[in-house]
Amino acid sequence: MSAAPHPRELLLIGGGGEMTLSVDVAVQALEQARARGLRTHVTNRADTLAATPAVTAAADTATAVDFARPGDTADWAAGRATDGERPALVFGVREMAQEAVAATAQALELPGNPPAAVRRIRTKDACRAALAAAGFRQPAVRVCRDASEARAFLAATAGPWVVKPRDGADSAGVCKVTGPDDLPAALAQLPDREAPFLVEEFVDGREFSVEGVFVGGSPRVLAVTAKEKLPPPYFVEIGHVLPADLPEETRRSVEETVTAALTALELRFGLFHVELWLTAEGIVLGEVHVRIGGGWIHRMLPHVRPGLELYGTVYDDALGLPVDLPTALPAPERAAAARYFAPPEGRVTAVSGWDAVRTHPAVLHAELRVGPGDVVPGFRSGGDRVGAVVVGAATPAEARELARELVASVRFTVEPVEPVDAVDTGDAVPEVRVDLEPRPLTSSFRISHMTIETVDHLRLRLLQGERTVGEGEITADSGYGQDGPAIAAEAEALARTLATACDDTHHGADGADPVAPLRAALEKAAADGVGAPARMLVEMAFLDRAARRAGVPVWRLLGLPEPGRVRLLHTVPIGEDIPLDGRPLKIKLGGADDEQILRSLLGVPAPLILDANRGWDRQDWERLRPLLAELAPAVLEDPVRDPALLPAIRAALPGTAVVLDEGIATAGDAAFAVGTAGGLNVKLMRFGGILPALDALTDATEKGAARMLGCFLEPPRAIAYAAQLAGLCDWSDLDGHFWVSDDRPVPSYGLDSDAPGIPRIAYTPEPARGEAAAI
Repeated sequence: MSAAPHPRELLLIGGGGEMTLSVDVAVQALEQARARGLRTHVTNRADTLAATPAVTAAADTATAVDFARPGDTADWAAGRATDGERPALVFGVREMAQEAVAATAQALELPGNPPAAVRRIRTKDACRAALAAAGFRQPAVRVCRDASEARAFLAATAGPWVVKPRDGADSAGVCKVTGPDDLPAALAQLPDREAPFLVEEFVDGREFSVEGVFVGGSPRVLAVTAKEKLPPPYFVEIGHVLPADLPEETRRSVEETVTAALTALELRFGLFHVELWLTAEGIVLGEVHVRIGGGWIHRMLPHVRPGLELYGTVYDDALGLPVDLPTALPAPERAAAARYFAPPEGRVTAVSGWDAVRTHPAVLHAELRVGPGDVVPGFRSGGDRVGAVVVGAATPAEARELARELVASVRFTVEPVEPVDAVDTGDAVPEVRVDLEPRPLTSSFRISHMTIETVDHLRLRLLQGERTVGEGEITADSGYGQDGPAIAAEAEALARTLATACDDTHHGADGADPVAPLRAALEKAAADGVGAPARMLVEMAFLDRAARRAGVPVWRLLGLPEPGRVRLLHTVPIGEDIPLDGRPLKIKLGGADDEQILRSLLGVPAPLILDANRGWDRQDWERLRPLLAELAPAVLEDPVRDPALLPAIRAALPGTAVVLDEGIATAGDAAFAVGTAGGLNVKLMRFGGILPALDALTDATEKGAARMLGCFLEPPRAIAYAAQLAGLCDWSDLDGHFWVSDDRPVPSYGLDSDAPGIPRIAYTPEPARGEAAAI
């Protein structure tokens, strides 16, 4: 008897992001595939797979593959195809996954967009150049690398202008400027202040987007959406109405322009979302995307066009099945609108009216992600939104008004958020105070070469009178050779010197880097032999002070991307039971029972991070190699004492990221880890603080290395300080405070990221959080 044929498979690359919107889109895409008898296989980064259980539950299979490396995704899929596991089609719903989708479809000779065309539209200046060359109206734009280039562009063109990232989403870092004096503030909003950015002429006109699907390689418009935005300088969308209430002639002109542009850009597969302006001079095209629009448009479209299956239409077309979609669709017979909440800034003390909104019969979707105790930030990007209401109605005007009324009916009571302790606005040199207190751990912590029972807790405060104006906290582990009293003495001496020498770190006059004096002083201290823990403690206190005086969190002072939710590895010390709840597991090895532990992990449905703490020699590696090859862990950390074994280990485990941790404490060490192992674990206590750690991570990122952010057994304040770098890393191993404090272990946490100074860990419940902007 012949074997039953293998069902056709949809490969959904990039799965869903952690936002509720992105999860909803991915689940719908998987459900519509299942309705067609397709087997579904989701790929995503391992930590995001663990953080989106609704997506993995909706799929038949899930595999950890990083879509940020399109070539790796294509190679992985080609390898599966060689083994007989060839998908029938490749698709993706997330913006950042589209290059991997295109590369994989090309490698498997399946329907898809040309990779070069996708790269072009995702690089905003390249897309503008291509559209202009094809004869479409475009604003003047320039790629700039620093403020001087931006000022030169302003001098050569007519304002106003817009500063934006070269590749971004959610309107993050997008800011209007009216002249050179506005530039410093706009550049400070960019998510990556070291990367090239765009300055382009501001387009004055009503903004719309066009939603559609490719059928037979040709674009078919489904609807035109009207956008509502908050006033400049930022460009945050506050609402959408679909269909846009436009004259028929204007609507036809918009649709014809967009379909012509998509054809000129050589796009031919999937869904599309094209932004544009209607100006006095005509239609000006904006950004082009080969995905469905954000803002819950994926819920609005099926409401205004009953029976429409967005993703199912793509699948049917790719599989050669009939698609019942006329070339020219009639105007929708009903409407929908989305509106976002925009409560005042501050800490929420009460919310009223939400239950009535949530249960309103016209509501298609509603979410509110803040309650009493939460801090509402200012609106600068889509990521600052706190909830939305989506409604259906008979006409666009009725839908818009109902959405506005429902959002307005929810009342928020807020109170101002004051900086922790006090705001330092004086010019007096602060007093330095260092306290040391031995503290037992909440439970013993055992790794390959020691068991830790107690740590020294060190706290350094900068005081104006009795007011704390800057504060750092660390712990010293004697097992790691960290001498608490010696660190305290070093830190106090260094802080007293810096209190006078770097008292102007907060000023940043004439556009100078406000952190530069502190950075220089700490680099000199390192050259003079001051230990890394003491430097970190001092750095924390002085950066905390500088950020408080500037009224911003440390991450913003340093130009870092806003910290998102920190997804933790579940660290399992030697001798403890291994949980099987689907979270990424960091298993401590390097003991006599390693083989038994590894065998117990076979079949565990979670990403595995194995940390031997240099506990293996050549004989151990050879003995354990078959088990490790079968397990194919996501990460193998510090496997062996002899670095000469690392090339063989990497060759034997091609799908595993190998990272070095022990002894990685300087830029030279980091370069060695990247060169020999291909990855590193950065711990601030080893590097001497966030500034040198940031330098090491930036270099590792540029070289394509695997990056883990680690910690020792440290207090919550030090963990939150490090967590500001989590967005730059592949893995976050930041749970050391659970052994040091009374904080209950959790799989993830957020940061109170808008509070001036060092953020605090925020143990909000696992959300229905995330935002309804770009997917």
